[in-house]
Amino acid sequence: MWRSDAIVLFDWLMTIDLSTVPITHPAQKQAMADLLARLEETGDVMESTADEIAAAQGEVAGDTGR
Repeated sequence: MWRSDAIVLFDWLMTIDLSTVPITHPAQKQAMADLLARLEETGDVMESTADEIAAAQGEVAGDTGR
């Protein structure tokens, strides 16, 4: 996974309430929790500043053409 993607996902997962995310199978919610735990284990994305998060969001959004 690219670091920018990891930063964006970590920031999002830290700010959402997993109980409100629409899912079609309980495994999806567990997979998001597992991803968050793994990102926390790596440590480097946890230390991202607001500027780094904004830059990562811009970089990842640029991949979508937005």
